[in-house]
Amino acid sequence: MRTLWTSLAIICLSACLGACGFVGFPGVYKINVEQGNIIDQEMADQLKPGMSRRQVRFIMGTPLVEDTFNQNRWDYPYVKRNGRNVLSEARVTVVFEGDSLQSVEGDYLPPAWSDQGTQETQSTVEEEPKEEEPAKQGGETAG
Repeated sequence: MRTLWTSLAIICLSACLGACGFVGFPGVYKINVEQGNIIDQEMADQLKPGMSRRQVRFIMGTPLVEDTFNQNRWDYPYVKRNGRNVLSEARVTVVFEGDSLQSVEGDYLPPAWSDQGTQETQSTVEEEPKEEEPAKQGGETAG
């Protein structure tokens, strides 16, 4: 009878302690966990078109994800968490053609690529009103 009560007490105690992990103790300190490659804008600013793989690896570090199906693409993800909460998240992808750097995509863009992106956006914005103007003029003459 005594072993029954002892085993029942142990089972109850372990169930209660297991539930504390699910609910969480109030006031427990959770550390910030950084995963991936820590990247900043200064590192991305050093990337230039035509750089070799070795130069990019020297600046950015070893890529966390090297695609086995597309070896010309390197991904540099970064996540900072506190428990289950994501505090910050960033991603940079570099694409090579052969051994030379072809493009950079993601959250941190070097000036060489961010200028090209804004020029393309401005040119498409300028082209749109030109297409609309003849349509408006044609509508005015008909009315």
